[in-house]
Amino acid sequence: MDEIELFKRVGLALAIGLLFGIERGWHSRKEHGGLRIAGVRTFALMGLLGGVLGALSLEIGDLLLALAFVAFATLVITAHVLRTRGQDRPDFGITTEVASLLAFVLGMIAVRGDMAVAAAGAVVATGLLVLKPALHGWVKQLKRLELTAGIELLIISVVLLPLLPNKGYGPGAVLNPYALWWIVVLVAGLSFIGYVAIRVAGARLGTFYAALFGGLASSTAVAVAFARMGKESPSLRPLLAAGVVMAAATMFPRTLILAGALNWSVLPELAWPLGAMTVAGYVAALILYRPVGDARRGAELQELPNPLELPMALKFGAFLAVIVLLSYLARQWLGDEGLYLLAALSGLTDVDAVTVSMARMAQLQGLGLPVAATAITIAAFVNTLVKGGIVAWICGGAMAWRVGAAFAAVIAAGVAGLFLLPIAAA
Repeated sequence: MDEIELFKRVGLALAIGLLFGIERGWHSRKEHGGLRIAGVRTFALMGLLGGVLGALSLEIGDLLLALAFVAFATLVITAHVLRTRGQDRPDFGITTEVASLLAFVLGMIAVRGDMAVAAAGAVVATGLLVLKPALHGWVKQLKRLELTAGIELLIISVVLLPLLPNKGYGPGAVLNPYALWWIVVLVAGLSFIGYVAIRVAGARLGTFYAALFGGLASSTAVAVAFARMGKESPSLRPLLAAGVVMAAATMFPRTLILAGALNWSVLPELAWPLGAMTVAGYVAALILYRPVGDARRGAELQELPNPLELPMALKFGAFLAVIVLLSYLARQWLGDEGLYLLAALSGLTDVDAVTVSMARMAQLQGLGLPVAATAITIAAFVNTLVKGGIVAWICGGAMAWRVGAAFAAVIAAGVAGLFLLPIAAA
């Protein structure tokens, strides 16, 4: 390592210490200087010390780094004990002490390792220190359901997914456990993002946010929740009808994202009908949006289900495998018309499974892209009608008529989009 390179690396170690020191100095700016373990100067010296020791270890050996870290850690621990011992109400937090050790180690890495990694680590660590109030506030608002859902998402993605075989089984080798479970993770991730977006929007949610992000998580759940609120609060029905339509419209771009993640080539075909339905749905929602009286306060979505449960994930995985297998058999026995019938039946409960099956068949089994797009759109048609039926069954009245008229326009737009497919292909 030449002198210029060494100066650059030691300079980075100093800069890392300064970055930590500025944040810690600002955090403890109201404390007396003698009561602080470290401020701007001390942190800068810690980073510089790590860098200098890293440079010396290039000549002396790696044992120096280990001994230096043990000695420095002992010094930090001693300072922490002395600081807390003389306080009437001791502060047992060790954030500053851990930051001291990290500044020292990153200074070493800046000289001995990758400069980009050291710099990125310093920025991320400082960001975590600055975001303390926001992180603590978020943890206080965190519900057990959300914590459980996040852990379960990690289990099915980080733990279970790598264990599954990545090879095809069954007729036509269409059942690939790894690929199917990866899709379960993808769908669960989209639902979890929608749920988190709702929680981040605030404790009292406006209808707009609840419908938009709730549609990303579960548009059917939004339809059920809003229909029940509409039954109990007639003054909210115009606003809630708009929310149901907006949530249903959000399902269409969600379907496009899922299909595109599996097979990019299907997007140009699918964009015509689902794009038309998205536009028609959002326009209809805006037309229906007529806040009156209590509706100005907005509605609150309280019944959005757990975005991820392991039993539910397993059931969806099994349902997905059945749809993939039936799609293959339906095409073998009945041709494309069989796929359309299967899509319609599946759309009664779920659109994701049909989307996955058609996108994969178009990619791996030579299914025509217009056929795949048509089948997915048919499932979206049926699922939209199901949401309208839910509103009519639970609430009825003017809310059902508003939602029904909007959904009729949405389906008409989708049909027009399907007719544009051959024109666009030509």
